[in-house]
Order: sequence, then structure tokens, then C-alpha cells
Amino acid sequence: MLDTIRKRFGLLGRNINYSFSKGYFTEKFEKEKLEGCTYENFDIQEITAFPEIIKNNSDIKGMNVTIPYKEVVIPFLDKLSKKAAIIGAVNTIKITKKGKLKGYNTDYYGFMESLKPFLLPHHKRALILGTGGASKGVAFALDELGILYTFVSRESKENAIAYDRINATTFDNYQIIINSTPVGTSPNTEAFPLIPYEYFTKNHIAYDLIYNPAETQFLKKAAAKGAQTKNGLDMLIFQAEKAWKIWNK
Repeated sequence: MLDTIRKRFGLLGRNINYSFSKGYFTEKFEKEKLEGCTYENFDIQEITAFPEIIKNNSDIKGMNVTIPYKEVVIPFLDKLSKKAAIIGAVNTIKITKKGKLKGYNTDYYGFMESLKPFLLPHHKRALILGTGGASKGVAFALDELGILYTFVSRESKENAIAYDRINATTFDNYQIIINSTPVGTSPNTEAFPLIPYEYFTKNHIAYDLIYNPAETQFLKKAAAKGAQTKNGLDMLIFQAEKAWKIWNK
């Protein structure tokens, strides 16, 4: 009887006990009877601990990367896919047979595929709340979909408007509002981005990258005004399946 080849995968992040990925892949391996495949969390306080993980776990085939390491992991990689290089953020790492680390971004794909079913002809412009690593994949996806966007940040900067500048006119001009910040994630479920929710209408889409809780305050408040709402669960499923393809190709 041949030994089953062990294939280890994992998630790189900070304070990630509640991560989606571990549960998702563990369930996938059981359901699809993928023997020898395991998935674990690599919870590190600083990105400088990353090389040590790679050194001590030579049988890892691939990793997902989550907050706050999607951008700072890049200098530790040997190469990037074209799209990850343009986006400037990595959420999937493939470890090649030669032990080289290649970074990919499957977030943009997950976001794009999960938003598509909601799009109507009048959805022409989007506001992206937040300017972190997650917002970069969102922006790339919107580019691919031909949707114009503006970032929103705590203070106005070159490519972003400040939260306190958002008013009724903004909501007239932007029909998709995307929360790419962690504000409202469990356990701080009472928190929400500070925008004037009274201007949401049935013509708006409110999209939250957060999936835990399933309905954030951001989505609740938008739904109360008739907006279409969508959380980040499908995005995560799409990006996970895309990562799985990359690791196994």
C-alpha cells in the first residue's frame, strides 16, 4: 500500500482563529475525498516570521494570505503573476517544485464574479471605502468590468476623498458602495463606516467584503433604504476555488 502523498496548505495572517479558509478547505477535502490534504492557520504577529514558516514546513504546497499581510508579503516572494504585480496585493502563494514562492491575487476574481449578477446598466460608478490591500483587488475588478471608481479614506489624499465629503450628490453619482475596510467585522459587529446612509436608494448596491457577520450594520442600514445588498461570502468561495486551481495546475 503506497503512502498517501501529504499536501499541506495554509493561511497566513494575524489573529485568524475565525478565518473562512481553514473551515472551507477542510470541508472541501472531506467532501471531495482528497486524501492527504490538510489546511492549517499560520498566525503570526509580524511578517518577519514568514521565512521561518517556509523553512520549517518544506511540504507546504500553497498558502492564502489575509489581513494585514497582503501587501507586505510581496518582498518575501520570488515572483508575482502579472495581475498581482499590477494590483500590488497578494492573497494566494504557490510554492513550486523547486521551492520558489509565486504570488497571485484571486481576490479581484472572487469580487468580480460575485458582483456580476447584480449589475444593471445604471451601475456605472463605485465608491470604495478604504484604501488597504483588499481595496486594490476591488479596484482591479471594477477596471475589468468597466466601472469607474473613487476611493474613500479617513482624510482626503491624491486619489481618495474623505468620508466627511460624502453627501447626497455623491450618492447620485455613485450607484455602488463597497466596504473594503474591516469595520463591522465580528466581534465588533455594532461598528459601521461613517457615511450618510439616508441617501441609499433602491438603485444602489451596497457590497461588504465582510462575511462574518452575514449582515453587517453597513448592509442593514443600506437595506433599510431599499438598496440591493451583498456580503463577502461568495467572493471568498470564488477566490478559494481559484486558489485551489492555481496550487494544483
